[in-house]
Amino acid sequence: MKNNIKELRKSAKLSQEELAKLCRVSRQTINAIENDKYDPTLQLAFDIAFILDTTVDKLFISDPIKK
Repeated sequence: MKNNIKELRKSAKLSQEELAKLCRVSRQTINAIENDKYDPTLQLAFDIAFILDTTVDKLFISDPIKK
């Protein structure tokens, strides 16, 4: 699932390490999420959204369902 976390994090002037500490996860986890290698848990998605002052639906770009 694509996301806007990197752009929003940079706008907030946070490093991956800083965001990771605020979310209580590793920097590698934030890196993997930003690079579409890992989908966060729902709780982590809400935590990231709260820290970046946005909503979960604005963090992630859903791929439309293909029939």
